[in-house]
Amino acid sequence: MTILPEAIRRRGPWSLPNLLTYGRILAIPALVGLLFWPKDDWVRWIALAVYVLAAVTDYLDGWIARAWSQQSAIGRMLDPIADKLLVCALLLMLVHTETIKGWAIWAAIVILCREILVSGLREFLADLKVSVPVSKVAKWKTAAQLLALGFLVAGPAGDTVLPHNTQIGIVMLWIAAGLTIYTGWDYFNAGIRHLVEEDTRTP
Repeated sequence: MTILPEAIRRRGPWSLPNLLTYGRILAIPALVGLLFWPKDDWVRWIALAVYVLAAVTDYLDGWIARAWSQQSAIGRMLDPIADKLLVCALLLMLVHTETIKGWAIWAAIVILCREILVSGLREFLADLKVSVPVSKVAKWKTAAQLLALGFLVAGPAGDTVLPHNTQIGIVMLWIAAGLTIYTGWDYFNAGIRHLVEEDTRTP
C-alpha cells in the first residue's frame, strides 16, 4: 500500500510537479497543431480542453511541490519557461487564425513584449542574487490572461454556445495587456534600480 505514495512522492527530475510541467510543455505543440486544423468547431473544443488541462497543471505543480516539499532547481527553471512558451505560442496561433485581429493584435504584442522584458530582467536580477516577489497585481494579470486565452481558444465554436464569446475574450485580453504594462513597469523599475546600484559599486 505504500509503494504508490512513495513512487508519487519521489524527488528529482521525475517528481510529480516536474512531470506536470513537462506535460504543460508537451501541450504546446498539441495546441499549435489543433489551431492549424481546418476551422471545425470540434477541433476548437479539443483545443480548449487541452488548454484547460495545461492551465490546471500550472497551479497544481507549484501547489504539490510546496505541499510535498518537492521543489527542485529544474522545476524553478522550467515552470516560468513553460508558462511563457504556452502564452506566446497561443497568442501567435490566435493571430494566425484571425481570432485576434485588428487593434486587438496590439494587446497581444504588448503581452509578448512584456514576457521578453521580464525574462531578461529576471535573468539579470538572478545574476545579482536579487529576487522580485510576485505582486497581487501580477496574479490578477495572470488570471485575466488565462481567462482571455480560454475564451479565445474556444473562439468561433464558443460563440455558438455563449454569444459574443470571442468579444469577451478580446476585452479580457485588453485588460490583461493593461495589467501587463503596469506589472512590466514594476519589473523594469526594479531592474533599473539594481542596475544603477551595481554600476555605482563598480570601481
